[in-house]
Amino acid sequence: MILLQVHQLVRQFDADPVLDQVSFEIRPGEKIGLVGPNGAGKSTLLRIIAKLDQADQGTVELHPSARLAMLEQDPEFIAGRTLLDEAKAGLAPLYGLQAEAVEMAEKIASEPDPVLHERWQRRYDAVQLELGRLAAYNIDHRVDEVLAGLEFTRDQYDRPLDQLSGGQRNRAALARLLLAAPDLMLLDEPTNHLDIAATEWLENYLAQCAQAVLVVSHDRFFLDRVANRILELNAGGVHDYPGNFSAYWKQKDERHELLRRAYEKQQEFIARTEDFIRRNHYGQKHAQAADREKKLERLERVAPPRAISSPIMKFANVRRAGDWVIEAHGLTKGYGQPLFTDVNLQVLRGDRLALFGPNGCGKTTLLRTLLRELPPDAGEVRYGANVEIAYYDQQLAGVAADANLIEAIRPPGNPQLTPAHLRDILARFGLRGEIVLQTFGSLSGGEKSKVALARVAALDANVLVLDEPTNHLDLWACAALEQALCEFEGTLLFVSHDRYFIDRVATRIIAFEPGRWRLYDGNYSQYTDSLHRAAKERAIPAQSQTLLESRAKPPGANIPIAVRRKRKFPYRKVEDLEAEVAAAEARLADLQTELATPSVLRDGVRARETRLAYEETEARLAELYEHWEEALELN
Repeated sequence: MILLQVHQLVRQFDADPVLDQVSFEIRPGEKIGLVGPNGAGKSTLLRIIAKLDQADQGTVELHPSARLAMLEQDPEFIAGRTLLDEAKAGLAPLYGLQAEAVEMAEKIASEPDPVLHERWQRRYDAVQLELGRLAAYNIDHRVDEVLAGLEFTRDQYDRPLDQLSGGQRNRAALARLLLAAPDLMLLDEPTNHLDIAATEWLENYLAQCAQAVLVVSHDRFFLDRVANRILELNAGGVHDYPGNFSAYWKQKDERHELLRRAYEKQQEFIARTEDFIRRNHYGQKHAQAADREKKLERLERVAPPRAISSPIMKFANVRRAGDWVIEAHGLTKGYGQPLFTDVNLQVLRGDRLALFGPNGCGKTTLLRTLLRELPPDAGEVRYGANVEIAYYDQQLAGVAADANLIEAIRPPGNPQLTPAHLRDILARFGLRGEIVLQTFGSLSGGEKSKVALARVAALDANVLVLDEPTNHLDLWACAALEQALCEFEGTLLFVSHDRYFIDRVATRIIAFEPGRWRLYDGNYSQYTDSLHRAAKERAIPAQSQTLLESRAKPPGANIPIAVRRKRKFPYRKVEDLEAEVAAAEARLADLQTELATPSVLRDGVRARETRLAYEETEARLAELYEHWEEALELN
């Protein structure tokens, strides 16, 4: 079955079409990543599929029985709606069925007319069957699961959307879409405004859901874990690649090389044929020349391969610093309550140190405190010998909006740098030609990020401090920046949510975890591996622990306080919980059988009471499962 068919789409805003004869198909359950350089038309394509924009030519055909919904980057909301209302709107049909079931049960209980009683009974039976088919007896639990996964707390449920931040409103729209579970989800940058924990939850949710997904994202880890197919949109055309992002990244170079060879081989054949025709047009081989000319006219030409160009970014060779670059002793900083306390850190020459953690945990504050832009509440920061620091601010506050790009990157107090030298630096970051005479304020987000990076490079500093440097950069610019930073001979400190970027660049990591910060040697993959190993070690009881020791020590006593998870439920024995789970499962099975019994269905009051008991038991069972898992881990 074909869920969606896109055929020969054309969309044109100026001389060159953004979409030029774009065609592809989507089947149920496929998880497709849509990638391409900035400005390639990815969002335009999604909007056309969602019928929010109209193509100049071509068709988009959705299967008649399928539902489609799109998550936009700037969604609109109904005034006065709360967070919980917004999430529940995704399940409006199911809540409607629940309300109808209650209404029918009440009518059955009070209707004296046997004809109407029979009508309400038939409708009630049909609604109950539909509720069972859609597993809609405990949908409030699904709402809680999604909102918790997107890092909303219960005290936020009743807050109006207009009192939430822009990022929170975007997450609310994502929650509504996930709960609606359309057959095809169109997601435009869904990981924007999500920290790493929420992004990983979304990855697991999308990878396991039955719905088809077409997603635009610059998050390469996300595309690796979710996508099983990649569509590359470039220069108006689309190319289809099987597999996840890493598979696509390998295949695209191989495909480009094959197309290049085919094109060059055909061009050589055309040149030889045209030379033969020119030399023999009037000679004895005139007939052969005429025949070859006809064949050449009928020849299907191979188009020249269109590679996505990426800037060759480079930071200059720098002066050697001392063995250590930055030292922090007892560093503490907070606003009302501490963001971090007693940070003792030594950054060595050549380190590439990544800071990452949840939004608002204090990463940028620590970075700015190390830069001495913010005074610490306690402790001190020292710099080593010959340290020269360049800072990339994610807000780009240090660049004047009305300056042309040449002047925008000129280092303060260094007027002797020639425009030609500054042009060379801009060119290293993909900014060439007339664009360097434009004002900084007129540029796109990706272009501004490249200017800010060029400004850092112009300082020739031996310590680079970068705050979210991959924001607004497309995949190819991110790859170029990664290469440049790995080749940089100085020292690097950076904040990033881009796990792929951290994995490629970092040699050490400062991770902000609940209630603490920790320093790890290695990249992101090595960090997550260490967490998984630690979790397994906590889950397996020590074989040498005697029964007497286990009784004498409180649960979890051998787990270091720094890594012990707090209990959500009171302590109970695992075997007691297993017995209660078994009883609840049996009770749930009995209630399910009772709900399907004709005598119960005919009795509206009894049916309603049975359904309520079923919902309560199902909710209790979900809680018991969670309690049992906690007991297995912490007892």
